[in-house]
Amino acid sequence: MPHFKLEDYETVESRIKRFYETYPDGRLITELVNEYDESVPRMFIVKSYAYLTDGDQAANLPKATGYAFEVDGGAGANKLAALENAETSSLGRCLANMGMSGNKRASREEMAKANRVAEKQDWLLEASKLDSVDKLRRLYIKAQSNGATPEELAEIKKKADDLTIGSKSQGTRRSVPSGDEAGQS
Repeated sequence: MPHFKLEDYETVESRIKRFYETYPDGRLITELVNEYDESVPRMFIVKSYAYLTDGDQAANLPKATGYAFEVDGGAGANKLAALENAETSSLGRCLANMGMSGNKRASREEMAKANRVAEKQDWLLEASKLDSVDKLRRLYIKAQSNGATPEELAEIKKKADDLTIGSKSQGTRRSVPSGDEAGQS
C-alpha cells in the first residue's frame, strides 16, 4: 500500500495565499457543475477558475481551471463536508494548472485522500475470517464509521445473520445492527 509523506506536499491554503500575494487583483471563482440526482449517492463536481485581474474575469479569460469531485457521506471530511472538500480540491488543481504547485503538483489534501484510499480496509476479507456474531458486530460498527459501502455492510450483516441462524438452536440470538440501530440516520 502506498503511503505518502504529507509534509512533502503544499496545502491548497498556501497556494491560495501565494496567488493573492502574486495577483492582488486576482479572482478565484468556484462553480458546482453537476445537478442533484436522488437515484445515486450525492456527488459534487466543482470547477474552479483563476483570473489574474477583474478585467480577465469580465472578459471570461481564466488563466487556468481545475475540477474535483467528492461523494457525500463517505469517510473523513466527506462525512460532513463533501462539497467544501471538492471546492478546496478544485482550487488546488486550478492553481497547480497555473503553475502554482510548489515542489509537487498534487496538493497535501489530494495526497491525504490517496492515503485514505490506500489504507481502506477490505471489510469483506476481514469478515470472512471472523467466526462469532460479537466480532462481526464490532467489525460492522467499525466499517460503518470508516466509510464502508452499503453493500459491504450488507454482506457483513448477512454473515452475522447466517451465524445467528446456526446459534438459535443453542438459545442465543445476537445480530449485527441495521444502519438505524448502529447510529446511522
